[in-house]
Amino acid sequence: MLNRANRWRVALRPALIFSASSTAPSACQRSFCRHGRQPPPVADLPSRTTPAGIGDPVERLAAGFQHFKEEVYEKNHALFTQLASSQQPKFMVFACADSRVCPSVVFNFQPGEAFTVRNIANIVPPQDKTRYSGVGAAIEFAVLQLQVENIVVVGHSRCGGIDKLMSIKEDGTTSSGFVEEWLKICLHAKEKVQTQHAALPPEDQLTLCEKEAVNVSLQNLKTYPFVKELLNKKKLRLIGAYYNFVLGTIETWEI
Repeated sequence: MLNRANRWRVALRPALIFSASSTAPSACQRSFCRHGRQPPPVADLPSRTTPAGIGDPVERLAAGFQHFKEEVYEKNHALFTQLASSQQPKFMVFACADSRVCPSVVFNFQPGEAFTVRNIANIVPPQDKTRYSGVGAAIEFAVLQLQVENIVVVGHSRCGGIDKLMSIKEDGTTSSGFVEEWLKICLHAKEKVQTQHAALPPEDQLTLCEKEAVNVSLQNLKTYPFVKELLNKKKLRLIGAYYNFVLGTIETWEI
C-alpha cells in the first residue's frame, strides 16, 4: 500500500513531544538557539482545575492565553517580532479536526513553521474550483505565495470520519447533510481495502483505510497544476504520515 520503503516509525514517550530525528534544526529552532534558549514546549498547556465541560469557557480561553503569553510569547520576543513582519513556513499540513490530533503538538511545530488546514478525516479533495474552492485556495496560497517546500497529510488512529466512510451504504444513500458527501472523496480507499483485505477484522480494515485515505489525498494534490509542476521540478515534496495516539507512534512515507 505504501509506495516507498523509506518510511520510519518512532515511539513516543508519554507526555513528551516527538520531534524529527534530523540533525539540522528548524528555522525557528535556530532562532531560539541564537538567543541561547531552547524552543518552548508547545504542549506545555495549563492543566485543568475542573473536569471537562465544567467551568466558564471564556475563563478557560483567557487562562490558556495568559499562560501562552507569559511562558511562550514574552520569553521569545525575537521570534514573534520576526513573525510580525512575515511568515516563511516550510510545511503545509493537512490534519484531522479530531481534538486528539493537534499537529503542532504531535510534531512540535513552533509558531511560523507550519501552515495548517484541518478538516474531517484530513482529506484533500481533487481540484474543483466550485465544490472545493476553500481547500484549493489554501493550497494555492501555501504553494505559490508562501512557497512551502513540503505538504504533509496526517492520518490517525481511531478516526471517526474514516470509520463513517467504511459504513457508507453501497447504494450511496447518506444519513447526514455534509459529512458523508465529504467522505466520499475517499471512497476509493474504502473499496481498495475491502477488496484486498476482506478477510481481516473490521478494526484492521479501519487502520488500513485510515492510511490508504492519506494516499488518496496525496494523489489528489497532484491534480493541482502548480503542485504537479513543482513536484516535477523537485521543489516540493508530498509526505504521508500516520499518527497512532493509542500506541504513541508515527509513520511517514512518500509516494
